[in-house]
Amino acid sequence: MSVEVLTTSHENAHARAEMIRRGLNLVSPWYVRAMHKVRIVRGASVGDVKKSWDVLRTVDFIEKHVDRTSPILDIGAYASEVLCVLHKMGFSNLTGIDLDARLSWMPHADAIRYVDGDFTRTSFAPASFKVITAVSVLEHGFRRNEVLAEMSRILMPGGYFVGSIDYWPEKIDTSGIKAFGLEWNIFSEQELVTLVDEAAQYGMLPIGKLNFQASERPITWLGRAYTFAWFAFRKAQE
Repeated sequence: MSVEVLTTSHENAHARAEMIRRGLNLVSPWYVRAMHKVRIVRGASVGDVKKSWDVLRTVDFIEKHVDRTSPILDIGAYASEVLCVLHKMGFSNLTGIDLDARLSWMPHADAIRYVDGDFTRTSFAPASFKVITAVSVLEHGFRRNEVLAEMSRILMPGGYFVGSIDYWPEKIDTSGIKAFGLEWNIFSEQELVTLVDEAAQYGMLPIGKLNFQASERPITWLGRAYTFAWFAFRKAQE
């Protein structure tokens, strides 16, 4: 599918169990997070167990569609589990970008290229990446045209833009709520449809069926209950 929705909390828990079984659970344990928080140990706390279904869906998609030397970019990479998991899986050409100055504290900085910068205005050359991932990124201060234009510019023809967003079919009001210093938006079905349509205008097309249906709200954060939607677009061949 090109768009699918997390339906139950059980589905999320099952995904984390599968990551544990495969040795891909790289969420920092609570005691490591505590040491990072009080600066006993310098480092970045990685991952979130709530982000299990979409992280697993993303890395499985990548494993299925590209080889392990393909250039891959993760946007909003600080604290993201995606690149750490891909590194564990043997992917070797990995880059992450984020404005957070602590990005250099991320694990495997000797093997993963971390770039401090704005992913809407990067210095990467055109057609630099076979895959761009954006797990739980676009809902924070989303500048649609800037993001889609830049992703299309740096994505190779035939490459993939994949990720997830906070989602609920009916609009949930998040007015006045900020997360990570940015306005927070839970995408409605209409907003997600618009995202799909506008991505197509930049040559990034859905590669399968679109499912916008949601039955449960397995995620609760900042006083709102919702779910996640996962997407996969493929840039048209020139």
